[in-house]
Amino acid sequence: MADPSSYRPKPGQIPDSPGVYRFRDEHRRVIYVGKAKSLRQRLANYFQDLAGLHPRTRTMVTTAASVEWTVVSTEVEALQLEYSWIKEYDPRFNVKYRDDKSYPYLAVTMNEEYPRVQVMRGQKRKGVRYFGPYGHAWAIRDTVDLLLRVFPVRTCSAGVFKNAARTGRPCLLGYIGKCSAPCVGRVTAEEHRELADEFSDFMAGRTGTYIRRLEQRMTEAAEDMEYERAARLRDDIEALRKAMEKSAVVLADATDADLIAVAEDELEAAVQIFHVRGGRVRGQRGWVTDKVEEITTGALVEHALQQLYGEEKGDSVPKEVLVPALPDPVEPVQEWLAERRGSGVSLRIPQRGDKKALMETVQRNAQQSLMLHKTKRASDLTTRSRALEEIAEALDLDSAPLRIECYDISHLQGDDVVASMVVFEDGLQRKSEYRRFQIKGFEGQDDVRSMHEVIGRRFKRYIAEKEKTGEWADGTDGQESGRGTGREPGDDLKDDEGRPKRFAYPPQLVVVDGGQPQVAAAQRALDELGIDDIAVCGLAKRLEEVWVPGEDDPVILPRTSEGLYLLQRVRDEAHRFAITYQRVKRAKRFRASPLDDVPGLGEARKQALIKHFGSVKKLRSATIDQIREVPGIGQKTAETIAVALAQTAPAAPAVNTATGEIMDDTADTPDTQDGASGTRADAPGEPVAAGAPDERRGQEK
Repeated sequence: MADPSSYRPKPGQIPDSPGVYRFRDEHRRVIYVGKAKSLRQRLANYFQDLAGLHPRTRTMVTTAASVEWTVVSTEVEALQLEYSWIKEYDPRFNVKYRDDKSYPYLAVTMNEEYPRVQVMRGQKRKGVRYFGPYGHAWAIRDTVDLLLRVFPVRTCSAGVFKNAARTGRPCLLGYIGKCSAPCVGRVTAEEHRELADEFSDFMAGRTGTYIRRLEQRMTEAAEDMEYERAARLRDDIEALRKAMEKSAVVLADATDADLIAVAEDELEAAVQIFHVRGGRVRGQRGWVTDKVEEITTGALVEHALQQLYGEEKGDSVPKEVLVPALPDPVEPVQEWLAERRGSGVSLRIPQRGDKKALMETVQRNAQQSLMLHKTKRASDLTTRSRALEEIAEALDLDSAPLRIECYDISHLQGDDVVASMVVFEDGLQRKSEYRRFQIKGFEGQDDVRSMHEVIGRRFKRYIAEKEKTGEWADGTDGQESGRGTGREPGDDLKDDEGRPKRFAYPPQLVVVDGGQPQVAAAQRALDELGIDDIAVCGLAKRLEEVWVPGEDDPVILPRTSEGLYLLQRVRDEAHRFAITYQRVKRAKRFRASPLDDVPGLGEARKQALIKHFGSVKKLRSATIDQIREVPGIGQKTAETIAVALAQTAPAAPAVNTATGEIMDDTADTPDTQDGASGTRADAPGEPVAAGAPDERRGQEK
């Protein structure tokens, strides 16, 4: 715990002008970002008597080890820079609303030749029109199903669309009249785009025009005694009205506005947002956050506006934003919103009438959200705290291990030996900090040596960072930091701006998957590096015993212990992460081809060769002149390919194990040369996993 006076700037150093400031901890990690109209006055508030600070502010300033600032010209620039840095550094003490990327939107892909209506989640894409967010995806599908009667826009995927165009037959929706079937040319691209525009206009709130138009056409059809067409138009009108009923009118003047309400207590705050378009509630979402410091409702609203509109432009920012309290000062925020929209934005508190009544409804939703969150969170926080305390007590640690790293080794009969490192902070997964290793020091199966190598490599990287900042007096030469990556040592640790770096932060506890030998190997690796302030333990699978270095007997935690349960979760996550990586490596090895060894032959030309000849076997029997017929293959490359394939022995023919038939034609193709290689040898029938995208970060090669 640092004394704020140890890094307090001198009074004359801080400028009396607008700016953005950053607090950093002892590892140079940014832990708090703030903005101020006057940096001098704002920063002075942090360096007063600790007893007078809000408890969370006190925790922040004692965790920090330095403070720095950047001067800007205006408060609007400060607002923009603060938002950018919060997104970039993800500071642990800043007010951050839990992101709502999982909320589904109704999207119309106007950036495609034939726009498609679909459910979309995640980051918004350029050229796509979004409506929502909705509470549930089924609500979107119900609405779309009603509207397709009137606006038969394409809803199929690209694969289905191409297949229908190839066969000349539309999908089922095309046959029942819920798709205009542009795939088979029933309408032109221009006509289909016009349908998509009308669909978007209706969803944007311009509903009266289409209702009146259909009513007029229905009347004309009835007068011409075309009763079947009139009946269809009547059903279309009813479908549109049903779709409109799903979002009732709340503001009679067809207002476009967002209403934001905040419910808070001393520790947490809940925010609810209603999106009103054309006088109707088109979407709703909510966030909950921890209050890191003593903060006003207006400041919470300002942070909510940053979260809500920081990535938005144009019509996504409405003309009117109604809030329970105004930021202080309000002018920079209004100017920032106007820049995002491209025109003026009214930011105000509703005083009377329908808007005030609707704001009260949003406020009740916020209060309900906070109550539900506290009900769930209380038991969760209590359980995690108790688990960390039990681990600290069982292992005789000075304090609860707020950062735990766990390591596991995975291989298949000694091949493709890999290791995983997973991180839990405050009892929760920190997936962005997960890392993976390939065992390089030796060949074959030896879990103990593998564990020693991995722990040594991980903490050599940590020492390299310490040496770089001058905090390590007697360390190693840090050569491991660049090992096997094709980069110079320390390249991964060059970021001085507080961004997350590989292996930069030490854990309080290292957990290894295994018993006494693995624990001893991990402790030996730390001892060799001179690290004596990190605890080590192991969790053996058979009896779930906790082993500590130098002890002949394990520590036995009760089966009902929350501490044991947390250690099991950490160990199981490390095992899952390791085996996923091992399967990916094994799958890549099985997909190897003789063409991989041909120098200068890239992936595109490999695929061209296989497409032209059909298999490596047929390519091997081809002449140089025949190889040259492939686009992009010249005389020299053809000769190189012929020589390389001649030097490799043909793979054995694949055999159908059920019939005994020799599969000559496919024996040497890249996709089938491994026979039944798509399954694990130790678990027949289980498909090889490709690994989740977030598990590929930080791979050490």
